[in-house]
Amino acid sequence: MVRVRVLVVDDHRIFAESLAAALAAEPDVDVSAAGSGPAALRCLERAAAEGRRFDVLLVDADLGGNVPGERAAVPVRDGDAEGLVDGISLVAGVRVAQPGVRTVVLAEKDDPRRAALALQAGACGWVAKDCSLSRLLTVIRGVLRDETHLPPALLTGVLRELTAARKHRTESERLVESLTPREREVLRCMVAGLGRKAVAERLYLSPHTVRTHMQNVLGKLGVHSTLAAVALARRAGVGPVDLPPAAGRVGVEESSSA
Repeated sequence: MVRVRVLVVDDHRIFAESLAAALAAEPDVDVSAAGSGPAALRCLERAAAEGRRFDVLLVDADLGGNVPGERAAVPVRDGDAEGLVDGISLVAGVRVAQPGVRTVVLAEKDDPRRAALALQAGACGWVAKDCSLSRLLTVIRGVLRDETHLPPALLTGVLRELTAARKHRTESERLVESLTPREREVLRCMVAGLGRKAVAERLYLSPHTVRTHMQNVLGKLGVHSTLAAVALARRAGVGPVDLPPAAGRVGVEESSSA
């Protein structure tokens, strides 16, 4: 019998333990539970090191009490030491760290926008927390066959959200393409969180020249702050410059006055 290894990630202990116990009653399911994003990552890393990788991650959409707003999911490393990492961000982090693990988001209510964010982050399914155990097992076994599972009532809304996201991405890509090579380099520095002085040192430019480039970037992208420029850049798929370990970094807020 092929056994399925499942990790339940939920900071509501009673729910997590109850769900784990219900799943453990299945003859082909091995299950563990974690109460936070960092704890889940530790479980995944330990299991991988021991040669007992998890197959499916069941993640609370409201993990840590943080509900994503309009921003895209952030990397798991941005969570604080207490593990306040939202579920969708954890999905994104797991996709990078262990792409073989299938993730399913467990939600209190249906939300097309957040379900679309979950799919974009790498989730294979979105399931209501009050669904039946048999339904959840169907989803777990389905995602292992590379199926994507969504409640039928969410399909139209999720497709609309994904289409809109693609439109926004295309527009963002068009705006980024209007930048000169130097401006794109400056934008990548902004995405990395570098302030004006750090950008100047990295690119061997004067702070005044960097300020001009930053202003040109904001103008061409049609935004009024570094924060907005970084968000648009990420939608367009623009990544940060590679930084050496000793590189000095500042928060985005410090450089947003450029």
